[in-house]
Amino acid sequence: MENASASAGKKHSAGAGTSIKDNAVIWFGAGVSLAEILTGTYYADMGFGKAMLAILAGHVIGAVMMILAGLIGGIERKSSMETVRMSFGRDGAVIFAVMNVIQLLGWTAIMTYDGALAANGIFKAGIAVWSLVIGVMIIAWIMIGLENLGIVSTISVGLLFILSIILAVQIFGGHAIGSIKETAEAMSFGAAVELAVAMPLSWLPLIGDYTREAEKPVQSTCASVVVYSIVSIFMFVIGMGAAGLAGTGDISMIMVKAGLGIAGLLIIVLSTVTTTFLDAFSAGVSYEAISTKIKGKWAAIVVTLIGTVMAMVYPMDNITDFLYFIGSVFTPMIAVQVADYFILHVNHEDEKWNVKNLAVWLFGFAVYRYLMTVDMPLGNTLPDMLITIFMVVLVNIPSLQKKRRESVE
Repeated sequence: MENASASAGKKHSAGAGTSIKDNAVIWFGAGVSLAEILTGTYYADMGFGKAMLAILAGHVIGAVMMILAGLIGGIERKSSMETVRMSFGRDGAVIFAVMNVIQLLGWTAIMTYDGALAANGIFKAGIAVWSLVIGVMIIAWIMIGLENLGIVSTISVGLLFILSIILAVQIFGGHAIGSIKETAEAMSFGAAVELAVAMPLSWLPLIGDYTREAEKPVQSTCASVVVYSIVSIFMFVIGMGAAGLAGTGDISMIMVKAGLGIAGLLIIVLSTVTTTFLDAFSAGVSYEAISTKIKGKWAAIVVTLIGTVMAMVYPMDNITDFLYFIGSVFTPMIAVQVADYFILHVNHEDEKWNVKNLAVWLFGFAVYRYLMTVDMPLGNTLPDMLITIFMVVLVNIPSLQKKRRESVE
């Protein structure tokens, strides 16, 4: 695998890649998200201290997983779904590519709907109209292309940063954030950690799609994850403050009351586009792992169109079940990859199916669903990942020992 990595690196060095700054900007835009703010509103009932501990713990767990997933893609110069072949075989990886396209389509629809709903709260034009506006902007981002988004992303993200600070000042101005007190309706600490893990976890099946293009994959991966995590935590705190101090989780209402008007509208639309672009773009990349008949860019546009129509037709107000489904599918998947790549140093992409790893993934999926019924102190993602890694090593040790004996003989 080291030889493959080295040759891949040499091959990539011949062409220009994305800089550390480019990757940091992309993931800053991913962190500035309405979904993060809305998720943060669930923490207000916990009280400030306990909520912050849960948010930080969840993001640390999620960040470690994101870095590991991003490093595999960056070092190997492969998309996320291409790296999945290294653990599950060529045909086995198609299963996860299909599930990834489905979850990214779901995110595209959810994010477009949330953005349209919030934008409509400021300027009444109808959710369908705002969904269409956002969908058209996402397609424009896709057409510009990842390699050419540097200046556009920098300007957009800079504007988002300024507007987010203004929003935070409006929410927290005149309030002591420590005054957010725990109520009887508060969720358990373990559930709160798991909810915080769920957001970075949703990026696991696609971070490699961006780190594979990086000039310096290790540094770019770390910069991407650190920037995303800091911004995501900030967004969670804004959501918590909105619900705990302003008394509402309706961001558009807060912006209207704060007199942000056009600025609030820009926050909503731009944050939706910069985040949802990543989902749609990666859906196209994942589709290429299923079929090469349609180029990734056009597949991404199709996903955006379908997601836009779904946002125009279906209300999508509660996404917790969706987040937990993502966790149950992709936590054991990345656990198998981590065990194979960093511990066992094996590569199964020459195989059609790797039945052992697929069986372990299914076991990890079942364990995750079971742990959802148990109130674990640090949520169910971390224990599920550790259990799955242990099972991968346990199942593969006999065959590795056999290969070593054969090579000695």
